[in-house]
Amino acid sequence: MVLGIIPARYASTRFPGKPLAYIQGKSMIQRVYEAAQASKLLEVIVATDDVRIAEHVQNFGGKAVLTREDHPSGTDRCWEAFTSWAETHLAPESVQYVLNIQGDEPFLDPNQINELVEVLDGEVELATQMIKVTSAETLHDPGEAKIVLNTKGEVMLFSRQAIPFLRNYPLQEWHLHHTYYRHVGMYAYRTDILQAITQLTLSSLEKAESLEQLRWLEAGYKIQMVETTYDSPCVDTPEDLEKALKYLNT
Repeated sequence: MVLGIIPARYASTRFPGKPLAYIQGKSMIQRVYEAAQASKLLEVIVATDDVRIAEHVQNFGGKAVLTREDHPSGTDRCWEAFTSWAETHLAPESVQYVLNIQGDEPFLDPNQINELVEVLDGEVELATQMIKVTSAETLHDPGEAKIVLNTKGEVMLFSRQAIPFLRNYPLQEWHLHHTYYRHVGMYAYRTDILQAITQLTLSSLEKAESLEQLRWLEAGYKIQMVETTYDSPCVDTPEDLEKALKYLNT
């Protein structure tokens, strides 16, 4: 089975209490939870460091588990949540994959989850999603992680820079002459791999780019990419919430 885990921290630096922010009658975390449940391909729980979020999830009929406050990443929070939940609710060996679902994408489409889950065949170690880059602005935005692939659809490198460098074309035309992809969406971890990567130390590439997934690549793990056309807006700040409300009304 696949266990979907939605990490939800209360103490966000840029938007404290973000999971409990309301968007037209429903909290952000409830919208994400209901979208994940609609997939039908996984069991869904929320992993949070705050009792207010846990109680809120339980009040709308969801499942939640409390985790430590000091996790450095959502990956580490997922591992604790998995081990804690499995101890009391299911046999750990029955869970083959854990899906890390972003808790700040309130308009997540269940079909995006389905696309990712469908490639989890037991051989795949790690998997995530990508979408084609269609503008120079996105391609050269350092806030977007771009992807270099091998012929098997596995990641060779993530970078905030556009790779490869197209030496014969101006920067603003690169996306017209080469197919570039950027990272979107969730991470799927085979459970044995999830345990292993939480034991890894900070790597040089990760430190340089501030991209956690580079630690896994440097350690030799394979990340399978799944192309998607779904791209729901992420809410990082109160200003993003206003944009999300406009998105909902379009």
